[in-house]
Amino acid sequence: MTNFVTTASLGGKPAPKVKAPDQDGLRRTGNKVRKRLTANPRVYPVPAQEKAEIFAVGDFMNPDECKRMIALIDQVARPSAVFDLEYGADYRTSYSGDVDPHDPFVKKISRRIDDLLGLEPAWGETIQGQRYLPGQQFQAHNDWFYTEADYWKVEKDRGGQRSWTAMVFLNEVEGGGTTDFTKLGLSIEPRRGALLGWNNADLEGVPNEWTMHAGTPVTAGVKYIITKWYRTKRWR
Repeated sequence: MTNFVTTASLGGKPAPKVKAPDQDGLRRTGNKVRKRLTANPRVYPVPAQEKAEIFAVGDFMNPDECKRMIALIDQVARPSAVFDLEYGADYRTSYSGDVDPHDPFVKKISRRIDDLLGLEPAWGETIQGQRYLPGQQFQAHNDWFYTEADYWKVEKDRGGQRSWTAMVFLNEVEGGGTTDFTKLGLSIEPRRGALLGWNNADLEGVPNEWTMHAGTPVTAGVKYIITKWYRTKRWR
């Protein structure tokens, strides 16, 4: 990852490594959440830990909570966007929207995620709901920010790099709609109420290419999820 670490030699001596933006914050946050999750007997480490830290929790939300959240998503869902406008029109074809962060029910679910990870609520972005109809998908991408992109000039001052991702499946899909970590060869089927969380950086606090993932096309039915991203410091 030459955009993060410089290894060229100068005068016959190795050049000093250059820290990735927010590397210290990513490392500290990773250490904090790792300790929290590994101490929780309800949390299951997904077999990929040597390359990426991915964890799962079954029944994180109950069926009634999932149904209620789905109704809220339907109220706000609009064609999804991405930070980098260079992506093609078919790159992310789902519908998405931020659910009302002031709604008491949304606050309850959001705080539950905060407590699971042990992170300050102020570090978390607003929960985003996503809806995938047949044929819709989100092609392979990373959740962490590319610091060479123009949008980083804004994001670095309103929370910094994305450290952890928490995603909850709200329903079981009739066909397709798996979450695939494409570089790991890992495919996860939606299970209602299950939470999937991962560290977007490696143990040293460098954004981790192994976390590249995709929402594969739905082939039958509808897929609903919520996602909450955490930064390295107070968001906004």
